[in-house]
Amino acid sequence: MSFDQLGLKAELLRAVGEQGYTQPTPIQAKAIPVILAGNDVMASAQTGTGKTAAFTLPLLQKLDRANGPSRLRALILTPTRELAAQVHENLRAYGRHMNLRSLEVFGGVNINPQINRLARGIDILIATPGRLMDHMERGTVRLDQIDILVLDEADRMLDMGFRPAIDRIVRKLPKQRQTLLFSATFSRDITALAQQYLINPERIETAPPNSTVEAIDQKAIQVDQGKKRELLSWMIGSKNWQQVLVFTRTKHGANRLARQLESDGLPAAAIHGNKSQGARTRALSDFKNQRLRVLVATDIAARGLDIDQLPHVVNFEIPNVPEDYVHRIGRTGRAGREGLAVSLVSAMEHGLFEDIRKLVKVPIPTEQISGYEPTEAPARPKAAAPGGNRGRGRGQQRQVSAGDRQPGRSNGRRRGRGRQGSKAA
Repeated sequence: MSFDQLGLKAELLRAVGEQGYTQPTPIQAKAIPVILAGNDVMASAQTGTGKTAAFTLPLLQKLDRANGPSRLRALILTPTRELAAQVHENLRAYGRHMNLRSLEVFGGVNINPQINRLARGIDILIATPGRLMDHMERGTVRLDQIDILVLDEADRMLDMGFRPAIDRIVRKLPKQRQTLLFSATFSRDITALAQQYLINPERIETAPPNSTVEAIDQKAIQVDQGKKRELLSWMIGSKNWQQVLVFTRTKHGANRLARQLESDGLPAAAIHGNKSQGARTRALSDFKNQRLRVLVATDIAARGLDIDQLPHVVNFEIPNVPEDYVHRIGRTGRAGREGLAVSLVSAMEHGLFEDIRKLVKVPIPTEQISGYEPTEAPARPKAAAPGGNRGRGRGQQRQVSAGDRQPGRSNGRRRGRGRQGSKAA
């Protein structure tokens, strides 16, 4: 199937061609005709499969106008600033030959330019819930003429505690509208959200829940926690990795690791919810342009970062929630390209990684690197611990020689496991 078989206008087909695409991905092929027909949609797809274009293309077509003043007719809610920026970039690229105005609004930046831009009129608003509620309270945005609502990464918004904000926002929208819900998973909470706000939605799935992209080569390396930083620096240097996205659990841990990698001679920066929007934008831009070799991120970056042809993702710390692993490694292997996802697993994280193995249901080989063999035994869960049936590692282990390397400092003790909250947006 080609894009011109989906019923898209010539202006959109031209823009798609200019972006170098000729065939739609499965989620695009299934969702675009349904959205163009005016149906509500509840869609799930693997990360990196073109989900954003699956709703931006038909949205642009439905809102296209020849002339006249702009009127806010479409609202796209996203959980994070980075995802809002990505969606807006997508809209601009595909709508470049159309007469539509769009705006992204999120926290962490001066609100006054946003107010001025809203006052001049727009057709499409991309917003994080917190900043949108701020505009609503100030009376600088009206939602009573919205024709299309998009809830992007809806499961992430619920994880970040945005359900009350979503409820408040949706109450201000017309009851007669088209609603599109996109989520990585169809959890119980997502299903409840859809039942409340969608009318007879078309349910679209293109991959089993929590599946990982086939193009991603996944592996785990057993290593003591205190040796992780040294091993990471050695891998990046010896294998000549030029663009590496590294995940930590905490903001403090991300800052500390970025400083340590810099001291090892690897240009690095951290990105998380406590960073100013300017700092986050600069770090991401420098990383995309390969002025930075390593970007260290908390799970705020697991969904929404669109980095073309990102080759390497490293789980420096294993996520507490197994589903977050799927979203982290989904930053690589996008749009059919190959990618490598490496997880550094300490003894204390053994049980967490076993939960990930059970979730993704694909073999993840385990290695030990010569010179970095673990000395700590995997922690055994207490018999009475809830959900504590965590077995020993699966898969065959093999030795990999590290060769000559310079010793580095250890990265110290482990920090807490707190997940990122709603302040990230």
